Amino acid sequence: MPVPSPRPASLHATPISALATLVGGTVRGEDVLVSGVTLASQDVVPGDLYAALPGANAHGARYAAAALEAGAVAVLTDSDGLDLLVADGVTAPTVVVEGPRSVVGPVARTLYGTSELGLRLFGVTGTNGKTTTAYLMDSALTALGQTTGLIGTVETRIGDERLRSLRTTPEATVLHALLAVMQERGVDSCVMEVSSHALTQHRVDGVVYDVALFTNLSQDHLDFHPTMRDYFLAKASLFTPQRSRRGIVCVDDEWGRELATIAGVPVTTMTSLADVEADWHLVAEAAPPAGGSDDASDGASGGASNHDPADFTLSDGSTTLRLRSALPGDFNRVNTAMAALALLASGLDAPTVERALRSDPHVPGRMEKVSLDPATDGGEHPSLPLVVVDYAHTADAVAAALKALRPQTTGALVVVLGAGGDRDRGKRAAMGRAAALGADVVVVTDDNPRSEDPSVIREAVLAGARDAAGEGGTTDLHDVDGRAAAIDTAVRVAHERGPGSVVAVVGKGHETGQDVAGTIHPFDDREEVARALRAVATGTRGSL
Repeated sequence: MPVPSPRPASLHATPISALATLVGGTVRGEDVLVSGVTLASQDVVPGDLYAALPGANAHGARYAAAALEAGAVAVLTDSDGLDLLVADGVTAPTVVVEGPRSVVGPVARTLYGTSELGLRLFGVTGTNGKTTTAYLMDSALTALGQTTGLIGTVETRIGDERLRSLRTTPEATVLHALLAVMQERGVDSCVMEVSSHALTQHRVDGVVYDVALFTNLSQDHLDFHPTMRDYFLAKASLFTPQRSRRGIVCVDDEWGRELATIAGVPVTTMTSLADVEADWHLVAEAAPPAGGSDDASDGASGGASNHDPADFTLSDGSTTLRLRSALPGDFNRVNTAMAALALLASGLDAPTVERALRSDPHVPGRMEKVSLDPATDGGEHPSLPLVVVDYAHTADAVAAALKALRPQTTGALVVVLGAGGDRDRGKRAAMGRAAALGADVVVVTDDNPRSEDPSVIREAVLAGARDAAGEGGTTDLHDVDGRAAAIDTAVRVAHERGPGSVVAVVGKGHETGQDVAGTIHPFDDREEVARALRAVATGTRGSL
């Protein structure tokens, strides 16, 4: 059973008549005091206002009786919900307002006292890079001695306390309670991921971010958003005075460039492209000419270059930051640059930002290397392939991950991927195509098939991979039923291809479960990779 999200110790008991006035609603029944609000009947705390909202499958009013039995003292709903309450014989003080979801944020802000926060708040949005950028910022702020909060896809943190995240951005009722708890516990800064779903579904209503960040936009979530423009406009709504004070926008893609022109708040732009105008430019450290001399070379080692592809500069013409990406790939340099600019925007000076970003963050499931432990797995195993687990689940992200790993690959680059069921079907072939163009061996398998036939999803991914063959993509394709078996296959093939081979297992990243036909089965790519590596190291196939 999920653990209820924390509530602040300091409560702001408020008459429901005052809340009705705030949201333009009416009160039916007695005017009572409420001290909290929730959308979930199972999360009710005595004294709560239960927000009974219309849903895709059922109206929340159907669960009002359970909420009242658990201690709720009043209900917030619409006229349809009121009719259901009457039909079910449920009597309780009720605030009636049309479009109740759109007012839950302001209600939660009032009840939890979060209209004026004593902490700095950063919001990160974009298709890819949200989690990594958030972790980079959190790590940097922690290195500077701040007490931090983190809200995102992987987890929620309040100082040293860690909580499981159910979604990238929580519901407004949970979010405002979390922010109030952070304020009580002396959190200095909170970094959170802001999804397009959250922006569309009013989950961040009532919150104003000190700095909002936009990383990029590519095809995803078109099972939810009708078009890419709808998807973009949802993201763009973060950059309005109702939701942020200023913005940092990466203008490497056309969506970022458009956002920079329509944002309703002041924005600072950044690019890693030489031919794009921006306030700040990212320049990767150039590698020395092959066979040439390098002033930074170490004479004692025979002139070996000290060039590090992770090093880069970020400059606006007057200030230059010398930075290093803790994770491989061009996209992670961009994520690091975005984090640096957000820290600058918060008032830190350039030397402090440089120093803070030298900390090495652990970002679960983002270009995360998995290897055997020499202490428990029979010593070193230099012949085993390098295996990296990443959350990449769009075509652009798959392509970027493989591009980042190619320089480290002297053998074969093998990728394991699938696509989620009941989600954006249009990106499946594109993901297969990106995999075939970027890797030497493609192992197509299952992700979270949910209610769909896994073989149908795999075939759509494989179709894209086959189409890429005419553009120079690999034809070494494998269709493997079962993700554990696919990881085993990929590790074994990479080992057979010889030293220097690399395996990328993409799509699920940090996730520890797999949704098959409505049941969540325990499954962690990292654990399965370790099992597969162990099997190769010991000369066994392992249990599948």
